[in-house]
Amino acid sequence: GGSSCTFFAEQRSLASPTAMLTFLTLAALLTMEPEGNCTANSTAPERALTPTPEPQLDYDPEYPGTSLPRLRAIHERVKTLSAADLSQDWATVRRKLLWAGGLKDLNGARPGEGYTGHAFNDYNHCDLTPMIGDVQDEANANGAVREISRRNLLGPGIRVASLTELGPGGSWSTCTNGAGEDPPNDVAHVQFRSRIAFKLVWSPVADYTTFVLVDDYGALLAKGAPTGRLPEYQQRKMNYQVVRGSKYAREADRLEKVIVASVAAAAEV
Repeated sequence: GGSSCTFFAEQRSLASPTAMLTFLTLAALLTMEPEGNCTANSTAPERALTPTPEPQLDYDPEYPGTSLPRLRAIHERVKTLSAADLSQDWATVRRKLLWAGGLKDLNGARPGEGYTGHAFNDYNHCDLTPMIGDVQDEANANGAVREISRRNLLGPGIRVASLTELGPGGSWSTCTNGAGEDPPNDVAHVQFRSRIAFKLVWSPVADYTTFVLVDDYGALLAKGAPTGRLPEYQQRKMNYQVVRGSKYAREADRLEKVIVASVAAAAEV
């Protein structure tokens, strides 16, 4: 809306074409609605029927390692994060992502003992996975997940780093390698037999400086254009390449089309 555009206009000069492109990118990002959303203009029926709510299952037969209560709690936290929230300094944004995903910010811990400094900071550790306690000590011993160690024991770190208030089980930023396959052949879906609560995908928009969060089905949850010291450029580009052409890249690709259309429309004015 207008307030979002005003926010960025106050932060950035429009004196150069580059600045104008950046402004248009961020303005379009903040005003973009998830696909399928619309504003209702018609008057609701006088006696609208109240739908019967569907029961919330706590067991996923396809991915039984999923902690569904935890997944739902994570989605509720993500809903509180606006595009402006996710367009602050990257260090601040990353802490918000950890909080939303039910993870502590533990940069001082040892790897394997709760360290979360790698989460969302490279191309690979960008899947937020909410798994039940029974599967946390699975270690890919059978090598089912390619490019991952057969001694990928994450359980001890998961138990240390997980925020307990989000529900049973734990959270982890698992590897996204293999997510572009159908079905996904990544750590979340194969090693832990769990769905992801969200995946961070850097978009080709503005040279991989914007990202989207999508759920296990590839639906848009949130988006942002963080500032400051981002993960290395090649890491951001590789992050997108891993899922390119899959359901997880749809919103990143759509974001690019929205920005390009907005810039083209502004150029014609």
